[in-house]
Amino acid sequence: MMASKMFVRGFASSASRSYKVAVLGAAGGIGQPLSLLMKLNPAVDHLSLYDLVNTPGVAADLSHINTPAKVQGFKGAESLDAAVKDADVVIIPAGVPRKPGMTRDDLFNVNANIVKTLAEACARNAPKAHLLVISNPVNSTVPIVAEVQKHHGVFDPRRLFGVTTLDVVRASTFVSEIRGTDPNTTRVHVIGGHSGVTIMPLLSQTGLSFSPEEIEKLTHRIQFGGDEVVKAKDGTGSATLSMAQAGARFANQLLDALSGKKGIIEPTYVYSDVAKADGVDFFATNVELGTEGVGKIHPIGPQSDYEKKLYEAAIPELKANIQKGIDFIAKS
Repeated sequence: MMASKMFVRGFASSASRSYKVAVLGAAGGIGQPLSLLMKLNPAVDHLSLYDLVNTPGVAADLSHINTPAKVQGFKGAESLDAAVKDADVVIIPAGVPRKPGMTRDDLFNVNANIVKTLAEACARNAPKAHLLVISNPVNSTVPIVAEVQKHHGVFDPRRLFGVTTLDVVRASTFVSEIRGTDPNTTRVHVIGGHSGVTIMPLLSQTGLSFSPEEIEKLTHRIQFGGDEVVKAKDGTGSATLSMAQAGARFANQLLDALSGKKGIIEPTYVYSDVAKADGVDFFATNVELGTEGVGKIHPIGPQSDYEKKLYEAAIPELKANIQKGIDFIAKS
């Protein structure tokens, strides 16, 4: 009980609303710890958990935690509509995890169909919900959700987010490890997308000094940090616990912003004009969150010559990833 009270006190006390939050894929490796973290947010009064299996058990387990949220578990495709009905925020970690040797692009064929089905249910039953997409490959699954919403006439770019927070969390951790800074306060602006070379940490904006060798090593580790976890888990999974924490961090920040808290800025992959001149409609930069979701999209800001080269390398990949998602819906 003491730990629960301490955790709850960590949330903003200014929240004046309560929210229904749905987690789709709630029985999985990301979904279970993510659902636990959302249960601890006092602004959540209804936590709806959906998956194809095991969700009643997960819901029963979480329902014993002494926080206000009512928890419901929905199992099977026939219960999907009820799970998302009138949700304020829908978090989507559903899908298959990466395995050794598997790229995010390898996940596309399986996860694209899953995300399409979930997006259609949200469009029908929660057209004004804020959708937080974790399912990989995020560079493609976010455009898939956008195209589904357009088809249903409910697309609102302020309410659709690709959760790239894990890249930011990793960047803060890795930078603090070599510079001895506090990882809680070490901020790294990570732009672009959420896979490989599309992840661009702007280390030049941190105010810290790095050698060219440190910049190269840090950048590569931030871009491919997920591979460390996949390898360390020896084929049994991918980054689940850190992704759950990162997803909950973004969701909690969004809930605070929806309740009126000002000055909340998080990098996130959204429909944006930032890279539109280069043919890219979805791009992650710092975004100020507001009562309607996306408040203000910040520009990239100053870049070093090295970071400009990262941008040049990322744009073709991002364009192809986005088009892959758009084409998937066009052909389905």
